Amino acid sequence: MPRLLFGYLFKRIGFGVLIVQFALSIPVVLSYLLYQLPPAAVRGGLVIPALIGVTPTVAYVTLPMAVGVATALEFGRMANEGMIAVLYALRLSVWAICRPALVLAAGVVVLGYLLANFAAPYYSSGMQDVLNVVRNSLNHRMLDAARFYTFDNGVKTLYIERWETPDLAVNLFLRQLSIEKMQEETVTAARAEFRRNDSGVIVALSNGSIQTRSLTTGDVRIANFDEYAMALPMQGSASLPDRGWRGVYELSAGAFLANYAAARRDPRQLGEWTAEAAKRFGVPALAIAHTLLAMALVLTFGNITGRRGAAGGLATIAVPAVHIGFLVALESLLRISGLFV
Repeated sequence: MPRLLFGYLFKRIGFGVLIVQFALSIPVVLSYLLYQLPPAAVRGGLVIPALIGVTPTVAYVTLPMAVGVATALEFGRMANEGMIAVLYALRLSVWAICRPALVLAAGVVVLGYLLANFAAPYYSSGMQDVLNVVRNSLNHRMLDAARFYTFDNGVKTLYIERWETPDLAVNLFLRQLSIEKMQEETVTAARAEFRRNDSGVIVALSNGSIQTRSLTTGDVRIANFDEYAMALPMQGSASLPDRGWRGVYELSAGAFLANYAAARRDPRQLGEWTAEAAKRFGVPALAIAHTLLAMALVLTFGNITGRRGAAGGLATIAVPAVHIGFLVALESLLRISGLFV
């Protein structure tokens, strides 16, 4: 194939991949964020970290489908306009006609492996940190008034009557247990101002009291205060709170492969590991498979003489159907048993 024609087809399919990728990724990312994040996450400034955290994973999962759909659209256009018949008349083989799409698909496979094994694990930690904040109410701007919240595995209980501003609360109630001191503290305050530092949140309390009860003797002491400050285990200004655990999907390629020895001891962990391994190492390679499928459908069932046919539409529908079916079957079967790998 002449270099000029190769570059023309390569650029057209590549531009189509970009358009289809954006069209696929944006709805998936937005749907996931709307499902996982409550409206209060906007007040807490968690949308951007969540968006950055989930985008690389969605990108490498949808990229093979985007390549297949873009190839189907371009080859369908070429068939409808009679361009494929012209290329055959120029004595170009099927391989020569398909080579630009296959070269592009090979490049997408490499990009997919980089995203799946390095970018997605690195940024997915940010998404999990956001979910940890949401599920454990670790951002004070996400706290609703007139509702009880617990922290530190039930050690602290917090209640706020109402908010004056996003950082200033009226009538705060806090109950906390101290196993080291063997005592229970109940703190009430007329006003509470939440101030973030690098590692957490400092609450400046005004006009309140502290009731301390011994868990051993039952003695009670009450002290009033005008100003009092205490720390809460919430999201600071520097980073999101530490979760204390890491998922297998957060491990880079080397650490992920090394984790197999530990995962094989537990059937549940082995199922998660094999499902993640299949996605990391199997999904990017689907770019070539979907490209071949799209071209085969158009060239086999399409009317290459220039008359409009249904092969282009068939390929455009078949590629997403095969991709989604593969992902669903992969996730379901491998979690049942690693023998399906």
